[in-house]
Amino acid sequence: MKQQNSGIQLICAVLLAILPFGSWTQDKEIVDKNFSFSEYLETVRLHHPMFMRADLVLDKGDAQVLSSRGAFDPVVYAEITQKYFKGKQYYSLLDGGIKIPTWFGVELYAGYEQNRGENANPQYRTPDAGLAYAGVSVPILQGLLMDKRRATLRKAQISLKMSEQEVNLIKNDVLQEAMIAYWQWYTAYNVMEIYRDALQVAKERYVGVKQSARLGDIPAIDTLEAGIQVQNRMFSLQQAELEYANAKALLSLHLWQQGSIPLELGEGVIPPVGEMSVGELPFLAPPLDWETQLIDHPELNKAQLKIDQLQLDRRIALELVKPELNLKYNALNEPISSNPFAEYSLSNYKWGADFSIPILLREGRGELKLANLHIQDANLGLEQKKVQLSIKVQQANNEWRTTNQQLELYRQTYRDIERLLQGEQTKFSRGESSLFLVNSREMNYISARVKLVELYAKNMLALIKTYHSLGLLK
Repeated sequence: MKQQNSGIQLICAVLLAILPFGSWTQDKEIVDKNFSFSEYLETVRLHHPMFMRADLVLDKGDAQVLSSRGAFDPVVYAEITQKYFKGKQYYSLLDGGIKIPTWFGVELYAGYEQNRGENANPQYRTPDAGLAYAGVSVPILQGLLMDKRRATLRKAQISLKMSEQEVNLIKNDVLQEAMIAYWQWYTAYNVMEIYRDALQVAKERYVGVKQSARLGDIPAIDTLEAGIQVQNRMFSLQQAELEYANAKALLSLHLWQQGSIPLELGEGVIPPVGEMSVGELPFLAPPLDWETQLIDHPELNKAQLKIDQLQLDRRIALELVKPELNLKYNALNEPISSNPFAEYSLSNYKWGADFSIPILLREGRGELKLANLHIQDANLGLEQKKVQLSIKVQQANNEWRTTNQQLELYRQTYRDIERLLQGEQTKFSRGESSLFLVNSREMNYISARVKLVELYAKNMLALIKTYHSLGLLK
């Protein structure tokens, strides 16, 4: 039994040595110690599944355009019909050629037909060598300026442009969520470090106060004061660690490899400490003229493109109120020695025309009225969307400017609070102050550090919100 267990252990050891377990584990983690904002965004852009799905939207748009272009593909056709009965051939009808649709509604075609037999319809009979023909079909009224084939292709091309705007909106939303998660992680980590430093200071002071109390330099009651501070800061640190763990987990939701393998942050990965330099925030320069940039918002572009599609529907509806008149002309010739142009003459031809018009034109008038109503509704929706986005951008921009001013003001407040703490610590070392006052100053200083970090992150989030409201995150 022992030999069997040792054999199993040996096999497991060999498998662990062969399989790339270590590299697989590492591939599922971000291991860079300082995970900067720009590195994080690059990871999101390259590997987030929603970014990859957004590219699929464009591929679908390309496929739709390709499918719509199929209506203009040349078509080769051939048809043969023969009838035999009691050993007798009644007729043999052969027709084949090529049709070439054009963008202008005109259809070109050329072919060859050979019809023979005792019972073949005389009007369809051809010489024994058959007839070669080339012709054109032209819509004179309905379908000349626009038809369903052209409209379908143009709508598909517009849909592709709409897909590009939809991709921009998807990326705009995904990046905003990812950025919010990063700044929450950044804030939680820096706050946790503040409370960690504060706890270390409180522990060192507690040791010093106990030693001074034993020597009789200060009252023994001060040890209780110092101990309470250690407990309070330990509690604050635990809460900060909880918030950091949750923020770290939320950040991992946006980290992927090739859009299918979720990544995790390694234990040693941390965000930048303190405020970042401008170089680490390359794209977050405040927009200078948001009113001009709002004009090119993806939502407005998408709405305008939808109106362009509706205009095509209106053009089709306009065609439906026109009479239908089609002219056809075929030049004919009998091939001689396989040469279709040997005996060509302008006097050999076949032509025709067909005309029709609904007496009441109710379908055309109804489609036109409906198309106009759709366009009117879409225009009203576009104007409403412009106002909504304008207000949204104003609110985000106002929030950014206000938090920016508050941040500049509070930096000075923080420096003043820091000087007050330093002064109180100097007085305490000379015996001119009390531990209670030092602790009070220190608590204000810790709160100021936390508030400065939170205000800085709030300012960055307001700037991100401004960019998102303009649709510029991509």
